Amino acid sequence: MAGHSKWKNIQRRKNAQDAKKGKIFMRHAKDIYTAAKQGGGDMTTNPSLRLAVEKAKADNMPNDNIDRAIKKATGTLDGVSYEELTYEGYGPGGVAVIVHVLTDNKNRTAADIRHAFKKNNGNLGENGSVSFMFDRRGYIVITDENNTMNEDELTLEALEAGAEDIQPQDGAYEIFTAPEELAAVVDHLRSAGYEIADSEVTLIPQTTTTVSENDVEKMLKLIETLEENEDVQDIHHNLELTD
Repeated sequence: MAGHSKWKNIQRRKNAQDAKKGKIFMRHAKDIYTAAKQGGGDMTTNPSLRLAVEKAKADNMPNDNIDRAIKKATGTLDGVSYEELTYEGYGPGGVAVIVHVLTDNKNRTAADIRHAFKKNNGNLGENGSVSFMFDRRGYIVITDENNTMNEDELTLEALEAGAEDIQPQDGAYEIFTAPEELAAVVDHLRSAGYEIADSEVTLIPQTTTTVSENDVEKMLKLIETLEENEDVQDIHHNLELTD
């Protein structure tokens, strides 16, 4: 994980999506649907749903849209049934890529994902072909753009809350937890007065891959193409992104 900053990926994605609120709301709706489907529609007993709703509200998603997604998942509103799927493969230069989707038509989605990889010099592989290169971890970002935060105090607070690791980045701190401890650590840090910029259970690469400038451009094009697909929920990769 040395040298890898998921925060850089988040910043790049957020900047690219500023003008795409409709798609952002759709992605949040699917996240909420998945969390409610797996753990129920009560946010007090389903921390994954609570975090999904918090992220949706942070992007100003209307409450009606949030409620509708929960009702669909819990069977109190007739609607489309979604299926979760994972695709694994390699992008340009041998970059490992994992794509999570939520779809109501897996044949359409499979064709779209395969086309995106082929068009951008990538190759889809079998399930398990790259997932062994990633660890599933809880992930939290606290921003400090003015460099006014006391790193030692935050580190002690995070470790006391149950975090496993904290890494300073340019204008932010990345905090890593066991997946099942994410919600508890988020709650603890908030109660201590810290503002959470982002939090999720995600996949973190064990090592990163450095490729040529040309392949970096191709890889970013592959990511952009996948992000434009409304069925794609998350994209994980081990590309070494530099400033």
